[in-house]
Amino acid sequence: MTQAEPLAPDAAFVAFADVGKSYDGGRAAVCGLNLSVRKGEFLTLLGPSGSGKTTTLMMLAGFEAPTEGDIRMEGRSLRGRPPHKRNMGVVFQNYALFPHMNVAQNVQFPLQVRGLRGDAAQAKVEAALELVDLGGLGGRRPDQLSGGQRQRVALARALVFEPDLVLMDEPLGALDRQLRERLQVEIKRIQRRLGVTVIYVTHDQAEALTLSDRIVVFAGGVVQQVGTPEAIYERPENAFVAGFVGENNGLDGIVTARDGATCEVRIAGDLLVRATAVGDIGPGDAVVTTIRPEHVETGTEIGTLCNRFAACVDDVAYHGDHSRLRAILPGGAALTIRTQNGSAPGGSDRLTIGWCADRCLAFPAGRVNGGGA
Repeated sequence: MTQAEPLAPDAAFVAFADVGKSYDGGRAAVCGLNLSVRKGEFLTLLGPSGSGKTTTLMMLAGFEAPTEGDIRMEGRSLRGRPPHKRNMGVVFQNYALFPHMNVAQNVQFPLQVRGLRGDAAQAKVEAALELVDLGGLGGRRPDQLSGGQRQRVALARALVFEPDLVLMDEPLGALDRQLRERLQVEIKRIQRRLGVTVIYVTHDQAEALTLSDRIVVFAGGVVQQVGTPEAIYERPENAFVAGFVGENNGLDGIVTARDGATCEVRIAGDLLVRATAVGDIGPGDAVVTTIRPEHVETGTEIGTLCNRFAACVDDVAYHGDHSRLRAILPGGAALTIRTQNGSAPGGSDRLTIGWCADRCLAFPAGRVNGGGA
């Protein structure tokens, strides 16, 4: 077999070409997937349960076969190549450690499968355990470790044979929030140090924003948007992405006018909202306008904003570094507002709120790319 030509720096390391997967010949779990992964990047597949993200990962790992299309790695098709010959490390949510083996034996297992034993294997195991800050714990059994330590063992096992690619399927989902946040930092540190390519599956939006170079948002088996964390959060391409990634206020309405990139929307209470139009919308179209809680202003600067409304504060919740207000507009629509502590009014207070059209997006109502749910 001839060697593949070296890839250019900007060429795809992994490529999904028109990939689809159906388990029963009916509704597709993944449909028409076209996606390129760059060498050395941290790519996160984000979406709700049943959106197709884990199925995508399992097809890449070789545990599931695509119904249609092809997956290529460094320009070569993976079709027919078994999982153990794909040189990919895999980390699962449930750790998948062997309970009858100690830590060192668990980490060494992939090396044994590849025929590496003796001093050379031991040196790699020790280096992998040091990398995940578990040096000196090789003699312990998995049941003698905390959940965070067991996940570190699983990560060391995935890295010990120096894979081309590491796949992680909800690896931190079973851990408490504080430990999960600490391990997020460690995973990113290790990925940057090694320069390894990581494809990471999660339903946790905050985790995706923290870890990723790019995020792929799935819904109904179809990719909704691919972009940097900033682009996904600040410039969502449809209402699903706007509502799923981060917190957002959604106000249903009808477009009354459009002027270039800006439109006017009539919402409940006969209120008119100026917003940035996303997609092909015009007068008479049903839309959902979205505004993030941190973009709703309550201070003196609201006098310069194009959207200004009187509101009644229904509830105030203290969150330590900020407070969240629930404000009711005259038509009954409710908004969540994020404010700095000390600036939040008390319960039942009336206030004027506002936001600019640039921060308010209007999307076609109910539209999701590919027609998925």
